[in-house]
Amino acid sequence: MRISLNTSKWYDNIWAAMIFFTRLPLWRIHQPPHESYRTVVEHWPLAGWITGAVMAATLYFGSMFLPYPVAIIMAVSSRILLTGALHEDGLCDFFDGFGGGGGNKARILEIMKDSRIGTYGVLGIVLYIALLAAALYSMPPKIAAFTILAADPYAKMIAGQIIMMMPYARTEEESKAKTVYRKMNVTASLSLAAQGLLPLAAYIYIMYVHIDWQLLVFTPCIVMYFLYLMIWNKLKGYTGDCCGALFLLVELSIYITVAGMI
Repeated sequence: MRISLNTSKWYDNIWAAMIFFTRLPLWRIHQPPHESYRTVVEHWPLAGWITGAVMAATLYFGSMFLPYPVAIIMAVSSRILLTGALHEDGLCDFFDGFGGGGGNKARILEIMKDSRIGTYGVLGIVLYIALLAAALYSMPPKIAAFTILAADPYAKMIAGQIIMMMPYARTEEESKAKTVYRKMNVTASLSLAAQGLLPLAAYIYIMYVHIDWQLLVFTPCIVMYFLYLMIWNKLKGYTGDCCGALFLLVELSIYITVAGMI
């Protein structure tokens, strides 16, 4: 008789994604097996439903009681706290590595793994936060909140494609998370698409008369493509920092696009 040693539960992969992409203490309730953390990108947009909802709610309800710029900063801060600045850390490392590493792959990877932040990282995160705040400020609070709810998961869906477009740039032992994401099968790809496209479809339905939906859908894809080319030319592979940076920059392109249409 064959005895199965697989004790994983149906929700382990989703649970692992929520633990990995947020600072919610879900690990106190249940700790998924290590293998589940190889699938977290497949549920990244689903985590975006939570982080986007927290950011949108903070902005919208905060604007009822506080000056709008204060509500925006609080909203951005709420997501940073919820994620433990996971993506912002990746963005800083991304700017430092690609800014200071030149065309040397080993040097870029070395800089990106360094826990210290450099000039490029500081300038990059300051400019990112400034552009994000300015883009949100150009929208009325309700529209800004709706945009966040759609942009967060949609940008994560697009950024998640990087693991299908190129190999991991390091070995598993060299990775910060000690995990290399697995390639997605058809089922996982369809699930990822649904997680990212459903909020976007609802947003387009609500905002149809105010926006050019084709520009909204394809602009972040174009941004993703040019970032992919840059990463491929420099590294011939992705890192976790690249994933975080891709998400934030693709998401920023959505906010700037909407700001230009409102």
